[in-house]
Amino acid sequence: MSRLLAMIHKEFIQMRRDRLTLGIMGAIPVIQLLLFGYAIQTEVKHLPTVVLDEANTSETRALADAFVNTASFEMVGRVASRIEVDRALASGRARAAILIPWSYPRDLARGRTAVVQVIVDATDPLASQAAIQAAGAVGRVEAFKQLRKAGADPRMPIEVRVRPRYNPGLESANNIVPGLIGVILSLTLVAVTSMAIVRERERGSLEQLIVTPLSRLDLMLGKIAPYVLVGYVQVTVVLLAGRLVFGVPISGNIALFYLITLGFIVATLGVGLFVSTVARTQQQALQMSFFFVLPNILLSGFMFPREAMPQLAQWLGLVLPLTHYLEVLRGILLKGLSLGNLWHQVVALLLFAVGFIVLSTRRFHKTLD
Repeated sequence: MSRLLAMIHKEFIQMRRDRLTLGIMGAIPVIQLLLFGYAIQTEVKHLPTVVLDEANTSETRALADAFVNTASFEMVGRVASRIEVDRALASGRARAAILIPWSYPRDLARGRTAVVQVIVDATDPLASQAAIQAAGAVGRVEAFKQLRKAGADPRMPIEVRVRPRYNPGLESANNIVPGLIGVILSLTLVAVTSMAIVRERERGSLEQLIVTPLSRLDLMLGKIAPYVLVGYVQVTVVLLAGRLVFGVPISGNIALFYLITLGFIVATLGVGLFVSTVARTQQQALQMSFFFVLPNILLSGFMFPREAMPQLAQWLGLVLPLTHYLEVLRGILLKGLSLGNLWHQVVALLLFAVGFIVLSTRRFHKTLD
């Protein structure tokens, strides 16, 4: 028993000396509990919505306000044509559109059924289902009001037709499988590169790298270059499996998709490399990687709609590479978007890639201390 107690005492002393690991183990659970407990919500509210009101009367404006008053829709602007509706939905500026035709007040006045169309971006089935239910509820309430005005007319005076776009069958696989490409890349590439420098230091081979004539940037780029090919292999495997097994559509330019993917792969490898320059042991590297990967998955919109998150959580999601890459994945594969619609995401990924490589290079010193 004395020998066992001595061993336990020794481990506590070693744990106390490794303050970075001790701090990570104590702080990470608390931070993640507060962050995710506050941010993760499944009830989608305030879906960005544009309104096309061709009649522009007091009745149609009241109808648009009825949709907004449900709190499921948040008006981000009015548009003048259906072309602008398509642009708003494709660019992601709006996730829903309310189309009120010019004949709406005339049909109500003549006792005919007035039709209102609601178009919902269904790339995320969870968010779109909430919008579809809310639109149906608005239609029933407004129809009841009109029935009370008209008396006992058995005909339904208002009909709300909901049209899911980009994923009309509300197939969850069409949302999950493309997102898995980014998640798998994040999990594997960060985990591998986060131990790149640490492993060299623990094995004693870092001395050989230090005495080479290579610059620090050359060493950083050399560390990640082989894994770029690994990342492309993973992307191709998941993409083919999603298409052949789950029937996920590929609507856009696949060459453009592969080109933009390079920015995300380099950004992800840069994150792992930066972790590797900070950590002193492989255990610390794995813990730091986990601290990055979990928020990257939960706050990026992969599992939970970002529209359902508080504003602070949405801002935090914007500093994660996966958030922007998911927009690229779903935009190209499901919506068939071009580079002109995705240039914001492309610029963000390039900034992440360059930024993390520069930070890693500055953090790494060609010394053993």
